[in-house]
Amino acid sequence: MTISYSRLTVLPPSDTLGWPDVSETIALPSLPLQRPVLLIGHGSRDPEGRQGLLDFAAAYQALDHSRPVIPCFLELTEPTIQQGVDQCVELGYTDLSALPILLFAARHNKFDVTNELDRARLRHPQVKFHYGRHFGITSGLFDLWRTRLAQLDQPEWNPEGISREETVLLFVGRGSSDPDANGDVFKMARMLWEGSGYQTVETCFIGITHPRLEEGFRRARLYHPKRIIVLPYFMFTGALVKKIFNITAEQQQLYPNLPMVCLPEMGLHPQMFQVLREREIETQLEQVHMNCEMCKFRLAAVGQGSAEHGHSHDPDYQHEHGHEHGHGHGHGHFHGSDDPYAEPEQYHQRIWQVP
Repeated sequence: MTISYSRLTVLPPSDTLGWPDVSETIALPSLPLQRPVLLIGHGSRDPEGRQGLLDFAAAYQALDHSRPVIPCFLELTEPTIQQGVDQCVELGYTDLSALPILLFAARHNKFDVTNELDRARLRHPQVKFHYGRHFGITSGLFDLWRTRLAQLDQPEWNPEGISREETVLLFVGRGSSDPDANGDVFKMARMLWEGSGYQTVETCFIGITHPRLEEGFRRARLYHPKRIIVLPYFMFTGALVKKIFNITAEQQQLYPNLPMVCLPEMGLHPQMFQVLREREIETQLEQVHMNCEMCKFRLAAVGQGSAEHGHSHDPDYQHEHGHEHGHGHGHGHFHGSDDPYAEPEQYHQRIWQVP
């Protein structure tokens, strides 16, 4: 099934596009340890967004019943991280892995999740926590998107036979108040475009960060393409993904002679489970390494000249990023006039500041 707005095509993950179904057999490498794993999602007020992580966790559990897979959320919905930890403790475990189901390392990954784990450690001092790495930039995710884009070359989805040289990719990230994470979105988009044959790729964001999606469409049209493919770089659906679809539909109505295709979020794709298994194994083997060189929180700590402002490392807390987690949970969700980054000038004045 596709959703059509004039010439706009929006493709859900379960479409007949030939993408692998989660019910297919996925061969995952064995785990070194049978240690429970918390899958920590961001959280969403959108019921479908919440259900996306729950379905993802259930599918991942079905692939390997050797240890519990416990889904939980940082904010906006339940079960919370504290409830997830409590569930592991009630099952009798004193050693657990915690994996952020996040694409890039921004404030939520660096501070907010780790703050919650610190709270849990105070409540359960007998429990040892091993904090894993976000999904990041990895070949598995490149393969996922290359497969989807290749299918869009087929006549079924490209009836006019528009070539890649006449097509612009519009890569849409969530947006963050962390420049390091925003830079990774641009890197991912550029690497996906390299060697692809598409005319070019424009990178934009749906919130907080500039350029916003509407500006992304304006820039894409400057190349006079015959087709625009919108790629929402999200794991699950939710309010922001639906906003991308709606804005794309509005753009299609404004420019009815320019075909637009909006790809779906990643969903329950086998490559997602492969990457997650890699993160779980490296966490169990204590091989988690975060790149802190351009982290604004680290730079602020170094500038203050004190490890006590953000870079003490507790060897019992398996988190190589090593920020001290004494920071409050600033959600960074802004809407309308409440968005401190609404104007580009405000954005540039604030983006490197540490809250």
